[in-house]
Amino acid sequence: MSPTLRSAAGSDVGRRRSMNQDSAAISPRLLAVADGMGGHAHGEVASSVAVSALLDLDARLRGMDLDEVDLLAALDEAIADAAARLTELSEHNPELRGTGTTVVAFLVHGTRIGVAHIGDSRAYLLRDGELHRLTRDHTLVQSLLDEGRISPEEAATHPRRSWLIRTLQEGTPAEPDLFPVDGLIGDRYLVCSDGVTAVLADSQLKEVLAEIEEPVDVVARLIELANEGGGPDNITCVVADLVDETPQPDDAPVVVGAAHSHDA
Repeated sequence: MSPTLRSAAGSDVGRRRSMNQDSAAISPRLLAVADGMGGHAHGEVASSVAVSALLDLDARLRGMDLDEVDLLAALDEAIADAAARLTELSEHNPELRGTGTTVVAFLVHGTRIGVAHIGDSRAYLLRDGELHRLTRDHTLVQSLLDEGRISPEEAATHPRRSWLIRTLQEGTPAEPDLFPVDGLIGDRYLVCSDGVTAVLADSQLKEVLAEIEEPVDVVARLIELANEGGGPDNITCVVADLVDETPQPDDAPVVVGAAHSHDA
């Protein structure tokens, strides 16, 4: 036996959108969520392209000895590849100009974890009953909060709280945050779009993550709660437990959301 991920993913259009522009994918090595920018043209294309580039990385690593692989460099290369693909698509299709997406991706080998993040989708860690937010939103409001110019209470209701200042976008070099996480057996990870976090407080996330045993049931409950809270946006989440068990022989990825049906 060895440390491996036991994970689940789900995506829902929500109650106020006509199209799902979120995408997500999971495998024994990869967790990824991308939220296409709803205010821009064809956000579903952008999220699908991002997840497709990460799935191509996952495919290249399948069956390899990852002991010597630089997980952060591999993620950085995949994100740069996604940006290049978006730029190329927009050059052939002017309707795709301005297309962008958020991305949070984990690349996991044993207890070594690399994380890439750009935008306002988030990653959390539940460890020993405590919830830790691993990512920092790339939003105007988060910047104002970091600078002490507004309070957390003001940030929660700020009219520009969803204004992104960094995304994966065509025609722009990708600048993700890249950082390692030292995993421990028993860790639980949540990666989600802001369709979850715009509705559910961290305290609610902690309660669901701590009280429900199976990742697939956690995903279903978070989507249910976000919809009960109004479902103002697409809702996508990935939940993964780091467990010590024999990996399943069939390690084909699972893809949900826009990337499930869109040929990126």
